[in-house]
Amino acid sequence: MIYDTPQAFQEAPAKRVAVFGMSGLGKTVLSNKLRVSGDWFHYSVDYRIGTAYMGEHITDNLKAQAMTVPFLADLFRSDSIYIGSNITFGNLAPLSTYLGKPGDPMRGGLPFEEYKRRQALHRRAEVNALLDTVPFIHRATSLYGYKNFICDTGGSICEVVDPADPADEVLRTLADNTLMIWIESPQGHDAELIRRFKRDPKPIYYRPDMLDALWQDYLDTHGITEAQVDPDDFAIHAFSHVIHKRAPIYAAMARNWGVSVTAAEVEAVRDAADAKEMIARALAKPRGVA
Repeated sequence: MIYDTPQAFQEAPAKRVAVFGMSGLGKTVLSNKLRVSGDWFHYSVDYRIGTAYMGEHITDNLKAQAMTVPFLADLFRSDSIYIGSNITFGNLAPLSTYLGKPGDPMRGGLPFEEYKRRQALHRRAEVNALLDTVPFIHRATSLYGYKNFICDTGGSICEVVDPADPADEVLRTLADNTLMIWIESPQGHDAELIRRFKRDPKPIYYRPDMLDALWQDYLDTHGITEAQVDPDDFAIHAFSHVIHKRAPIYAAMARNWGVSVTAAEVEAVRDAADAKEMIARALAKPRGVA
């Protein structure tokens, strides 16, 4: 780790961290609190994915929908109008909408092969955006004058890395340049995430082998064809299965590559000073213990 003791972190003239963990545990909230303190650069991996790597795909999808409306189609053909997504750190809906959900097209579903193609695009974009952390560290300093840096990773980081591989490119890059911090889920958080997902299903990235197995299991269990699948119901089915498999991967990432804090500790952070104290305490713990 780039800081191996609390003192090393506290005395470092440039503090660089990367936070990871389940959605809804405060990664972005913490990052925003550090940013508003005035001396931290906030790098959002999800925002980078949705702009630098998936932006054209998102825009083309919006155009394709608009082209189904004759009035808009004529204006597009004459270059009279343009369309784009208004993606922000706090609103990633354009990316979620593009990734979509597989199933019945009459209920907004995508063909399964098209869904897998978009998933593959997302995986490549996520890896690239994570590796972009290093150039953004240099950019934050050279262009904007920030010494302190926080990388706000997406919840899917655990799906694109192998914490047991000491040569994993993404983890090695992050660990060589930032202190990796796992925000550990509290007891019962998985159940809350599933309840939240049922109310408002959103797309999620899956490893291809897991996605294939979940899809086939769903078809077999319900005795239906691809075109009969309720996209929202499949999304809930798949999410409920994958959410329980992520915690052990996050734990291995913290054990082998970084430190841990609890969601309650993150929630208690009021400002940059509190965050620095929390991180120093994490460095004083045994590895991988929150």
